[in-house]
Amino acid sequence: MLRPVRADRRTTSPRSAAPLGRRLPLVAAAVVAAGLTAACGPSSEPAGSAAAATATAGQSSQAFPSESQSATASAAASPTASAPPSASASAPASSPTPSRAQSGSGSTGGGSAKPARTSAAPAPAKVPGPGYDSSADAQKQIDAALRAAKADGRMVLLDFGANWCGNCKAADKVFAQSQTAGILGASYHLVKVDIGGNSPANSALLRKYSPSGGTYTMPVLVVVSPSGTVRTDTHVTGNPSLTAEGINSFLRKWAA
Repeated sequence: MLRPVRADRRTTSPRSAAPLGRRLPLVAAAVVAAGLTAACGPSSEPAGSAAAATATAGQSSQAFPSESQSATASAAASPTASAPPSASASAPASSPTPSRAQSGSGSTGGGSAKPARTSAAPAPAKVPGPGYDSSADAQKQIDAALRAAKADGRMVLLDFGANWCGNCKAADKVFAQSQTAGILGASYHLVKVDIGGNSPANSALLRKYSPSGGTYTMPVLVVVSPSGTVRTDTHVTGNPSLTAEGINSFLRKWAA
């Protein structure tokens, strides 16, 4: 601060003029430094001071200083200005902007949840056509059917017959009907085994799954579980009626 010069002093000593000349540049430098501190961000002042609060408020709102900060800087630059305003008065009011993660979670929680996708029903198993293939490897076909049954929970239906068997042909006609074919495809893996020729391997398979022996009345229908256990054998229980009603009733009974 400059000291006022008394009116009654007519002359100024040369010694006091030099310190006053050096003092004026210092005051101007202090004013410039105060302005830069207010305009350029946080200073080394202790936390809680008015200048630090003003700088922090400017950073949270935008990159450039606000009008209130400019006013605070002008007040600090003036040597006759009063104490700087409080932090609550100089800080511009700004609402926090939610981040992308917060807005995304809010929209997810507020909106209705999408229904979970339900697994599609397995495709119907392939139903063989009429007749018996004497050249087929029946053991491999049964093994493949059991693997598929373990995967989808269906039963395995073994049909032991011959191409010259009249009852087998009657059963084939029923198997080809849409309703019966639908039950077979939904609940069974059907394997047809030819026992009308001279195949020792196929005869051995018949005795394996229908071990009671004796005279077999074809077709012999054997239902096997996915674990390989025989559930029913028509050589023991007798064949159902070889009609759509009889065979469909038999298939529904042993499908579960």
